[in-house]
Amino acid sequence: MRERLQTFAEVEAAPKVAFVSDDPQQILQFALDSYESGLGAALVTLVEIRGGAARALGSQMAVRGDALHCGYVSGGCTEAAVAAEAVAAIASGFDRYLRLGEGSKFFDIVLPCGGGITVAIHVIRQAKSLRTALTQLERRDRVGLIYDPASQSLAAVLSATRSMWEGGCFVTSYRPKTKVVFSGGAIEVETAAGLARACGYSVCTDYGFSFTSQPKLADVIDMDTAVVILHHDLDREIPALKGALAANPFYIGALGSRRTHERRSAALQSLGYKPSDIARIKAPIGIFAKARDATSLALSVLGDIAAARATSI
Repeated sequence: MRERLQTFAEVEAAPKVAFVSDDPQQILQFALDSYESGLGAALVTLVEIRGGAARALGSQMAVRGDALHCGYVSGGCTEAAVAAEAVAAIASGFDRYLRLGEGSKFFDIVLPCGGGITVAIHVIRQAKSLRTALTQLERRDRVGLIYDPASQSLAAVLSATRSMWEGGCFVTSYRPKTKVVFSGGAIEVETAAGLARACGYSVCTDYGFSFTSQPKLADVIDMDTAVVILHHDLDREIPALKGALAANPFYIGALGSRRTHERRSAALQSLGYKPSDIARIKAPIGIFAKARDATSLALSVLGDIAAARATSI
């Protein structure tokens, strides 16, 4: 006989959203704060996808003992039920798995995508791992958390490339918040920077090329940084391009037509840059051509960055 999930009346409090976010750093911080509040806390991780799913493997929720929660493991259709189950796990003191959708024993939760998911509900028993992960992300270093279901434990690892099962444990990888460094004309930069901030990105604007000097590159541009060059003058953009090419951002984009990029490439070749260096520059910038106003350009550029981020390692 198929079962149903607990009703909200069967837990001490009805699940309630603490705040709306799928930002990993905010979710981990809420998990840590909840644990330290003394109310108990659980970290819920999407560890299996059967068919389609709204979220990627490794997506997470944090649940406090009073059913306050944040984050997503699906599209919003299951989170309250998962939170109720997490509260029950916190009360019992034991971790558990929860299968939803296809292949689940629960008849009352159906995923709109038609697939199925499994989440691991880990009752947090120590703060060290969460603190380590948050410290690394604050430093803009990549980090991972390894969940061992056998020992019901969580440990931090200082390098993790992707979320996956490995040796009987599930590794959740975290990358620092996307940073976007802008250099260029005022209206294009201001509009694009405003949209980037609305997306939750860290933003650095540079009208005077202050970030392009070699000693500051390590502090400003890292592998989770996108560099956006929005000048209308090749001579003015060269210092910014030199700074970007000397670092290792996941994206470099430059404003201008294909003809402009041909002249840009020739100028860089004359400075000694190889074709492989120049090939790192996305030009024309953006996901659609002929963006003639600042708003359209901002949408095109930010869409391009999001796509590049999703496929970068």
